[in-house]
Amino acid sequence: MRKEQLKIGQVDIEVTFKPIKNLHLSVHPPKGHVTIASPEFYDLEKVKIYAATKLAWIKREQRKFKEQPREEPRLYVNRESHYLFGERYLLKLIGATKNKVQPEGKNLTIYTKNTNDKALLEKQLYAYYRNELRGRLQVMIEKYAKQMDIEVPAFKIRKMKTKWGSCATDHSRIWFNIELAKKPLDCIEYIVVHELVHLLERNHNKRFIALMDQFLPNWRLQKKILNELPLSAN
Repeated sequence: MRKEQLKIGQVDIEVTFKPIKNLHLSVHPPKGHVTIASPEFYDLEKVKIYAATKLAWIKREQRKFKEQPREEPRLYVNRESHYLFGERYLLKLIGATKNKVQPEGKNLTIYTKNTNDKALLEKQLYAYYRNELRGRLQVMIEKYAKQMDIEVPAFKIRKMKTKWGSCATDHSRIWFNIELAKKPLDCIEYIVVHELVHLLERNHNKRFIALMDQFLPNWRLQKKILNELPLSAN
């Protein structure tokens, strides 16, 4: 497997040559990152010609993501809106000797050593997001791995600019975007199933779609909801 880069006009495309039979073009949320999976027997020029014929479609898909609502930049001040698993909370800052984050009714309370340190508050909140997301992901992954009759894969959470998740099929390892902690649990479930199905089928082909339909029949709705929710301001 090898990777190449294409540029057609203003569109950057990542091309991966794999032992497959057909070309597969994808425009990925949340930023509109473009990838093509190509058979190994194609040369880069043939892939470029194919991509050029799809340029109008690519731009339409990218425009959808560009026009998707964005979160307002967060200031980390009292009564500012923040989200956890699709639920809206109001930030509440309390000075304390130990740092801690926890939901309290309609508030998401940050106990902190410095209520005026935006970088510290953001770090605390995202550490909390990471911990909460990890627990939810673990449960979902174990549930669907059992249904798919596969081993429970290792997974990590990180900031990702162009994807909600990714799967290294060769190593059975999955990465999830930490911004998922803000999204509804049904949408997170869709991403979990999507990445686990890649352990059964690498490509977004008919078999992949059939497996998605089998394990999560309403996945199209959850995908639509996720891709219409506001994106991170960052």
